[in-house]
Formats: sequence, structure tokens, C-alpha cells
Amino acid sequence: MTTDNLTTEFASFQGELKSFLLRMTASVQDSEDLVQDTYLKAQAKIDGFRGESSLKTWVFAIAANLARDLLRARKRWPENVTDICKDAALSNPQFFQEAMQIRQTSPQGHFEIKEHIAFCFTCVAKSLPLEQQITLLLKEVYGFKVKEIARIMDQTEAMVKYYLRVGRGKMIDIFEARCSLINKQGVCYQCTELNGIFNPKQDAQEELIKIQMVRDADNESKERLFDLRLKILQELDPFESDAAVLQLHHLEHNRQVMEAYLEGEDPPAGS
Repeated sequence: MTTDNLTTEFASFQGELKSFLLRMTASVQDSEDLVQDTYLKAQAKIDGFRGESSLKTWVFAIAANLARDLLRARKRWPENVTDICKDAALSNPQFFQEAMQIRQTSPQGHFEIKEHIAFCFTCVAKSLPLEQQITLLLKEVYGFKVKEIARIMDQTEAMVKYYLRVGRGKMIDIFEARCSLINKQGVCYQCTELNGIFNPKQDAQEELIKIQMVRDADNESKERLFDLRLKILQELDPFESDAAVLQLHHLEHNRQVMEAYLEGEDPPAGS
């Protein structure tokens, strides 16, 4: 494996790596920095790559370790992160001014409900312990096999399966209790509320019915509905979609709010 080979292969999955790191950190800046750091570390260690796994698995292992080092000292987000961030947004006119400016001027400023479903998953997943969050993303969103994840995380396959089972169960329980798209008694209606703000002439119910998860909510098991939610994540690149700029603005707002909340401070006025 030469540096040129590394550069070529790295470019082929760099988009996946960057989106994985964004969903780990909830920070555009952190994800960009970690991609760069991952490449530099892989380049420095390339002589140690023995081909015992694919290069992609080897590189994701480097990235996951760097992300864990960054995040280990940070507090996990609470399950009701969306409520906390919604309250902060309502008290911050600048947030909506900036969001509406993006909506009106950016080709990636559309608001789409399926995009917000993916955004919500990123925020809620940060309430999981790191090992569960990493395992869930690698297996269910990025398609790595259990054996590959065990190598990435330097864990046994049995532990990977445990993290996956517990992480899935926790996320299913959170969404079943909170998400009104799955449980009509759920407390969170942000998808439809935000659609009303950004697409006032659009019928939210017509948009919702286009999403298989919503159509099947009354007939499918909660596990199957969770898989349909994951399918939305698999099909979306958070940096390249028609809603990317608007949703990344929302994500940065949530990150700033949560950092302040977890430190017992008021959110920044410009968040």
C-alpha cells in the first residue's frame, strides 16, 4: 500500500467517513478536522497496514478512535435534546432569521421532513454511550459487518452484538415515546411544526404520507419502523442533500445549546 494508493482509496469513501464523523460529533468543524487528522494518521501509519481488513475498515478504525478521544470527556446529550433546543430557538429570534435567510437564498436550504428525521436521529443518538452510538452507526447506517466493527472498535464480536442490541433497544424506546410520526401520542411534533414555518403553503400531511415509515406506522412493529428510519439515514448525505445547509445550521444551533446546557449556562445569544 503506497501513499498514492491510500489517497485514491481514501477519496472513494471520504464522503461516508465525513458524514459518520458528523453524526458522531454533531459538529461540522469537528468532522472536517477529524477527516483531515484521520488521513494524516493513516498516511503516517501506512507501512503498518497489512491487509488483514479492507483499507476502509482500517481507516474507519483510526477515525473512530480519534472521535472517541475527542468525545470521551464530553457529556452525553439528554434524550429530550429536541425539547431543550426548541425552547432555546423560540427565545432566540436570530436563529429563525438566519434559518429563513438560508431557506430563501441557498440551493441547499429546503426544508424536507425526511431530512429532519435524519437530523433528529443524529441528536438523539448522542444520548447513547459512545460504544453504542459508534456500533449503531457503523452497522445500521454505514453497512459494516459485525466482524469489521469488532476490528474497528477493538472489541469481541460478542460485545459488538451487545452494544448493537442495547443501542437499538434504547433508540427504539426513545422514538416510540417521543416521535409523533410513529406514535400519534408522541410528545414531539417538530417535523410538522417546522414544515409549517418553512413551507407554509405545503400540506404537511401530504409530505408525511410520502415517507414509508409514516405510512406504515399503524401496521408495522416498532423494530421495523426503526429500520425504516435508518433507511432514511442510509439514503441521505448530510453535506450534499437539498436541505444540507439548513439542517447543518440547525445542528450547529443544537450543538451550541447543548454545550451551554450541559455546563449549566445560558445558550449563546447568537446560537
